[in-house]
Amino acid sequence: MTETPTTEPEAAPEAAAEKRAAIPLRKQVRRLFTQLGPARLATTLIFLVVAIFVARMSWQLPLAGDAERALYDSRASLTAQHVGQDPRIVMITYNDETLFNTGIRSPLDRTLLTTALANIDAMGAKAIGIDILYDSPRPDDDALKAQLRAMKTPTWLAYLSQSDNPTTIQYQQQQFLDAFLADVTTARTHPTSVRFRTDEDGVMRNWPDRPKGLPPLMANALAPVDKAHADYQGNIRFRLPARADAEQEEPVFANIPIDSFAIPMDDETRAGFAELVRGRYVLIGGDIVDNDLFTTPLSRLPDLQTGEREQMIGLEVHAHMLAQQLDGAWSNPVPGWGLWALALLVVIAGGLTSLIDLKARWVVLIFIAQMLFFLAYPFWLQKIGVDTTGLPAFGQALGWLFGFVAVGSAARAVGSRQRAFAQSALGKYLPADVAEQIMRDPEQLSLHGERRNIFCVFTDLEGFTKLSHATTPETVARLLNAYLDRLSDVVLSHGGTIDKFVGDAVVAFWGAPLSRPDDGPQAAAAAIAMYEAGEKFRVDLAAEDVPPLGMTRVGLHVGDAIVGNFGGEGRIQYTALGDSMNTASRLEAANKSLKTGVLISAEAEARAKRDDLVPMGRVTLRGRAQPVDTFTPRPDLSADQRARIAEMVAAHAAGDKNLYVTCATAVGAEFSHDTSILFLIERLNETESGESYVLS
Repeated sequence: MTETPTTEPEAAPEAAAEKRAAIPLRKQVRRLFTQLGPARLATTLIFLVVAIFVARMSWQLPLAGDAERALYDSRASLTAQHVGQDPRIVMITYNDETLFNTGIRSPLDRTLLTTALANIDAMGAKAIGIDILYDSPRPDDDALKAQLRAMKTPTWLAYLSQSDNPTTIQYQQQQFLDAFLADVTTARTHPTSVRFRTDEDGVMRNWPDRPKGLPPLMANALAPVDKAHADYQGNIRFRLPARADAEQEEPVFANIPIDSFAIPMDDETRAGFAELVRGRYVLIGGDIVDNDLFTTPLSRLPDLQTGEREQMIGLEVHAHMLAQQLDGAWSNPVPGWGLWALALLVVIAGGLTSLIDLKARWVVLIFIAQMLFFLAYPFWLQKIGVDTTGLPAFGQALGWLFGFVAVGSAARAVGSRQRAFAQSALGKYLPADVAEQIMRDPEQLSLHGERRNIFCVFTDLEGFTKLSHATTPETVARLLNAYLDRLSDVVLSHGGTIDKFVGDAVVAFWGAPLSRPDDGPQAAAAAIAMYEAGEKFRVDLAAEDVPPLGMTRVGLHVGDAIVGNFGGEGRIQYTALGDSMNTASRLEAANKSLKTGVLISAEAEARAKRDDLVPMGRVTLRGRAQPVDTFTPRPDLSADQRARIAEMVAAHAAGDKNLYVTCATAVGAEFSHDTSILFLIERLNETESGESYVLS
């Protein structure tokens, strides 16, 4: 074979990374449980249990509970329904201007209320709720009592119990309130509970419970409520004005100063005002600065008009609760078992995410998708009417993180053991990318042997035995190591696995422990590069005072072999066994007879994807009965020259004697000094169509 330097491009690291196979998640989980060790496994499981607890119970945990409440308020604010003004409910309020005009601040002017009630009662209101406590006397009490007893419209008066509100009402106030309500209670006038319940941070988020002994809650009292929700304690569905983003805002509930109704009215005047209350639920109370104000989830966002986080008067809270009841907009919470299931799932998701073995971009996408899920799904639940006051959104994110850290730490511990195993098992006979993959997944380095389709390469250095007898052992060792280093570098740079060194011979294969789509082209390129490296070594050695070396002969074949670790308990060797290995070895030896440097079987040639190979005829190798069609690389020839040789061999195989003779005559004349081609013609002349030349 004529030496022509060629350079084979090495695969870029990025390309190699693209080709590496991902480790199945199921395999990683199984490995984690089987290789982690009892102590570390127990620690990991305890950490995961804590993660599940945090993901479920974060509302009850310090700091985490504050985060949960803040997140809920954000959900309630951002998903709140934007509505026009509710035509069913109207608020009639004492405001600061009213107090200034009457000169009475506390208790509120009851004469004003008496006149307003008389007018409203005649206007056809559906029901009246008064959120004012009558817990201390006023000179005008008798007139108010008379009006309350005379009411034709169902009227409900605020009531609180000292036992439930010890800081709001004192004993004497309780006594007066009980007596006042007892004096005015009729078939139309009744007491109603105005008891609220705020969370630990003072925010009004949920309907209060109904202690025994208290009258019905104002919203329940004013309008009928279905029995299934008579004791509803879920979240209050606060609503926002539909035109909150415009220059002028229309409030959800009309708020009319009580002064408008506390004037003497004739029938005509009363008819004009009646449109404001007829058929509506009328709520009467105070809208006074720094009095009866509540922080709600809506306070988390600043008002679009004022830019401030405004509190809500208690009367408006009652209005929102009444509207929610009228709409039947009850929110159902996620059941307890569902929260436990979600906690378990998010922790598992975090743990499995730490084990994902995919390309970086896919890992990032999976991570981002999960983060978006944690962020979005609580808002979606809130939007569709699920009560998320108990949903541990922040806790689930923490649980995911704990699961990710716990399982990731355990996986790293297992990985360190696997790397130690892989490093001791691999040595230096695997290419860098394959070694990296094996270190990530040592199970791919089969410990039992498996059938694989591999490309086998055998080499031999002609004249090395003579050199070893003619020089010192130190020189032999130095030259041999230098030679094997060159060939080993070729194998590894082309993605091959070094099977063994037998003296000066190198045995390598492609397709195990990892198989890749380009194994065929890489193996063929490596076979040629190994021949060229041997020739370069021979040239370099000529400058030394040692006997000359011959060429490096290379054989390449592809076929099935049993690949794996073989040996005993104390020593194993990763190798390949089978007829394909023997065939490659015989091809290497056949180079001497065929006067070539590299011989490639037809099976390997079909997958080599090279256009510089020429057929060298069909031969029967020593020790084998099955003939092999052979090829050799001839990059020194032109494409036309290679085509003429191929045409000659094809004509012989087809039994076309006339064409064969014509081709052989022309090729023989053209390659009169090429021993390999001349010997090819000689062999074809000695065999009939389809026969093989038996190598002696």
